[in-house]
Amino acid sequence: MESAFYERVSDDSYLPTQATIGPWSDDAQHGGPPSALAARAIEAHEPDRRQRLARVSVDILRPVPVGRLSVKTRTVRSGRRVALVEAVIAAAGQEVLHARGWRLERPEAPVPQVRDGRPALAVPPGGGPPPEIFGTARGGYLSMIEWRFVAADFGHVLMPDGQLSGPAAVTGQGGLEARPRAAWARPRIPVLAGEEPSPMVRTMLVADSGSGVGAALPASGFTFINVDLTVALHRDPAGEWVLLEASTVIDASGTGLATTRIADAVGSAGSAMQTLLVAPRPDRP
Repeated sequence: MESAFYERVSDDSYLPTQATIGPWSDDAQHGGPPSALAARAIEAHEPDRRQRLARVSVDILRPVPVGRLSVKTRTVRSGRRVALVEAVIAAAGQEVLHARGWRLERPEAPVPQVRDGRPALAVPPGGGPPPEIFGTARGGYLSMIEWRFVAADFGHVLMPDGQLSGPAAVTGQGGLEARPRAAWARPRIPVLAGEEPSPMVRTMLVADSGSGVGAALPASGFTFINVDLTVALHRDPAGEWVLLEASTVIDASGTGLATTRIADAVGSAGSAMQTLLVAPRPDRP
């Protein structure tokens, strides 16, 4: 097993390990590790202990190769109460990922906490069946995360062409309808060896899998590749486990939207959103 997702080459250069490989291609990283690497860089850039990183928005410009990466950061907007920091990841001189993070001031006086009222869930000892894309992965990123899928109260749906739908859709009056699916996730290895990830970095590492947890179409017949990822946390998730409760809506135009509730054992901690390019696989039987 790899010891980490990345090896540090210099202060702003990193070498991805085989643990970063995504499910769509052996030559491209899963979106989680480089998103986490970008969030780490945003937190480390001109840090201010009075602030916390509350939101990170990532644009994936092209597949992130499994090769040496450079990370450059800059402050877009400085301030005591709010600050905006940008990180750009490049490979072989070509920019592959842009990320921006808002850091917000921690208040000096108490602020009343307002919860969403949803009950907290416990990490299941076993769990339900995983989505197809998780079950077929034999290595790389998906095998470097420990998954506990929450069993749903509905099953797979037989589509008109005879294929099974993804695990997050049921048949309604107008056709397939999205339903949320949930999974607990815990990294088996750190982003960098010997370094404890922050709550935001740990969340960014797994939040990109929301579109897989809430897959509404089968991965054997369709690709659903996200071009972005936005994570907003109203509080820092506690503990190693992060809950992803996701659902995906898809239009016939081929554009999808995956929305994910992020939580821990206490309750909701934030949300994530991904814009998806959805298309039939060229090798679809």
